[in-house]
Amino acid sequence: MNSSLEITLYAALFLLSSVLLLLLLTRKRRGLSSPPGPLALPIIGHLHLLGPRLHQTFHDLSQRYGPLIQLRLGSIPCVVVSSPELAKEFLKTHELIFSSRKHSTAIDIVTYDSSFAFSPYGPYWKFIKKLCTYELLGARNLNHFQPIRTLEIRSFLEVLMRKGESGKDINVTEELVKLTSNVISHMMLSIRCSENEGEAEAARTVIREVTQIFGEFDVSDIIWFCKNLDLQGIRKRSEDIQRRYDALLEKIITDREKARRIRGGGCEASDFLDMLLDVMESGKTEVKFTREHLKALILDFFTAGTDTTAIATEWTIAELLSNPNVLKKAQEEIDNVVGPNRLVQESDAPNLPYLQAVIKETFRLHPPIPMLSRKSVSDCVVDGYKIPGKSLLFVNLWSMGRNPKYWESPMVFRPERFLEKENCSIDIKGQNFELLPFGTGRRGCPGMLLAIQEVISIIGTMVQCFDWKLPDGSGPVDMTERPGLTAPRAYDLVCCVVPRIDPVVVSGS
Repeated sequence: MNSSLEITLYAALFLLSSVLLLLLLTRKRRGLSSPPGPLALPIIGHLHLLGPRLHQTFHDLSQRYGPLIQLRLGSIPCVVVSSPELAKEFLKTHELIFSSRKHSTAIDIVTYDSSFAFSPYGPYWKFIKKLCTYELLGARNLNHFQPIRTLEIRSFLEVLMRKGESGKDINVTEELVKLTSNVISHMMLSIRCSENEGEAEAARTVIREVTQIFGEFDVSDIIWFCKNLDLQGIRKRSEDIQRRYDALLEKIITDREKARRIRGGGCEASDFLDMLLDVMESGKTEVKFTREHLKALILDFFTAGTDTTAIATEWTIAELLSNPNVLKKAQEEIDNVVGPNRLVQESDAPNLPYLQAVIKETFRLHPPIPMLSRKSVSDCVVDGYKIPGKSLLFVNLWSMGRNPKYWESPMVFRPERFLEKENCSIDIKGQNFELLPFGTGRRGCPGMLLAIQEVISIIGTMVQCFDWKLPDGSGPVDMTERPGLTAPRAYDLVCCVVPRIDPVVVSGS
């Protein structure tokens, strides 16, 4: 009897130990399992779920599966993040693992396979980042080019003033793209687009096509056996864009090289192109810097410095048209701080907290680049889930800005939220993961300082100088987005303005 009881006790202990071991193993496996997500189909994975506006598709999926989901795009694993806490985990704690970006057929073709923005984290990327941060886009150089930005903004305001006084409708979308193109081309190449409108329009078209094609998923890139097929025509379109861009830029560079030979050495660089040609011709760079690198870098500047600034400004005006009380409050602040006898300047920003709150609120609802994308170089564990190496990471800024967990009444345009105690310390420089319009860390936008200065002065003067109204008979502002790498409005913004300051102040005469 004692022996039988002893056997039973041993058996019970064995069974209990086995159950506990099984639970521990299961918990351990569960801790290293993949993030949740929808069921994948053979070969294509989750491609069938993707809509043209990827950030909106990913937002809808995060509503069902949570702030961290895993998808498979053809044969490529990817994770989508939709919360500030997880964004910080991926982009700060594991920054070095997610410090690269995935190339695509379109990117490689259009950028001569030499883009700084998409280059791997390595010697070339570090060299160009240092060059941009301390030379091209450093505070001293930006101050040197500040009169150029002031000139272009005044010219832009004069166009609006003339049309406002004559009662003509204004295509704000077109005028903003012209303005930002003029600013970047003047700083980069000493060329004003308005001086050669045909060439300028061709350049603007190329830039817009570049941002659109870079945001498209190419089946040939993500399904391995389609690698050599151009099923969507993206390769053909990319080659056409590259030919047109190369022809435009090659003429500009060749003409500049001739002018440099004529004037001889020892002359101070007049713009970014001179500075980059000095770097290329010196032969003393720590990395290889060729003509293709030069062209690719100029394209990086144009795509980053033209479309995104224009998009952010246009979304702000669209929101102010829909929220006239916000427009009035911003105007009152500017009237009190700046007054009627001069224009808002970049240096006024610290004294215009409500205007800054308006801009932050626009970035929250309408980030010009709605998703930050990275590529992992090795396995890692985040939030208890295993993230495999070579995964694509998408941090959905658009979705984060609409999350009621972090923002009260998230779909309401209410700049006052950024003046309240719980949000007043949030900035847009990459330190606060609730708001990352320029990215963060090593891969943060090197042109952030320029972009912030431009947005403050452009939006500030547009608010200061005009009352903004929709044309008679038009409905509410359409807030539909266009698909692509960036997220501009789908339709041009057409409105009318009523001047509210003396035209002499605008002209500066």
